[in-house]
Amino acid sequence: MQKIRDNKRSSWRGWSRLLAGLAIAALLAGCDAVVDKTVHLKMGHDLDQSTPVHKAMVHMAERLEELSDGSMELKVYSNGQLGSERELIELLQIGSLAMTKVSASPMESFVPKMKIFSIPYVFRDHEHFWQVLESDIGRDMLAAGETVGLRGLGYYDAGSRSFYTVDTPVHKPSDLNGLKIRVQESQTSMQMVSALGGSPTPVSWGELYTALSQGVVDGAENNPPSFFISKHYEVCKYYTLDEHTYVPDVVLISDYVWDSLTEQQQQWLQQAMDESVEYQKKLWAEATDHALEEVQKAGVEIIRPDKTLFMDQVESMHDAYKGEPVYDLLQQIQSM
Repeated sequence: MQKIRDNKRSSWRGWSRLLAGLAIAALLAGCDAVVDKTVHLKMGHDLDQSTPVHKAMVHMAERLEELSDGSMELKVYSNGQLGSERELIELLQIGSLAMTKVSASPMESFVPKMKIFSIPYVFRDHEHFWQVLESDIGRDMLAAGETVGLRGLGYYDAGSRSFYTVDTPVHKPSDLNGLKIRVQESQTSMQMVSALGGSPTPVSWGELYTALSQGVVDGAENNPPSFFISKHYEVCKYYTLDEHTYVPDVVLISDYVWDSLTEQQQQWLQQAMDESVEYQKKLWAEATDHALEEVQKAGVEIIRPDKTLFMDQVESMHDAYKGEPVYDLLQQIQSM
């Protein structure tokens, strides 16, 4: 009985490791060499199969199979089949799912440094953005999640986020005054919209089309491919390319699953990931150009504002981080 009571006092981490061990036994079907020597990995995400990100994951799966000579298999589940972003992260933490892709914005709840991506006008342009991601700064942020069971394998391009509105053209920050703007569940994103004069309103991605149609929100902010694929352009007729943030997607693997792989298997997986990043960058650039062309054909007015007006409006947000670790990170990035 004493032993039972002692077991009940085990820490959450102890229980999670036990659960992870059981889950990994199912995930990595190579445990019984007589039955199956192939390592089976599952990857879930909430995007449509037509997106460059999903296509890049499929490319990663194909390359992993080739590199491992068929001894590793990665199966990709799209459209939230395995859960929401938050649920997928939690499944990784206990080892019940091998991999996922999430936006960097919700990741700031797990890795505080990642709030840097939601702070407006941190990056000068797309080239500067990738320079940072591929530097020690970007690699350190990927590694920071290991303390909560989440190992980052790499970043996918999600372009720059800009405002789109139903019936109010936005040429300057004051045009956002009084408008309800949908944001992700990120405190930093909410602060940004408030600083620009809008009213930040969290709405789930799946409910946003209806929210825009019914006037629950007056607009939202996202990259061109997402604006197009979501069909939000059917409701929103103004797209202001202020490019306030560059928020990448982050590919994660459960730390428990990663530790269960051999060093060779880890190398194969990382190589497949790295190759899929370059493939996705190319697809993303093509998708961005195509999206802007198509929404204009559908009657959307593309506005290219003076970005300095928006930069000046949120400068106080940068100063507000003085004394915090993220401010030092901000200074490092802007000095690159």
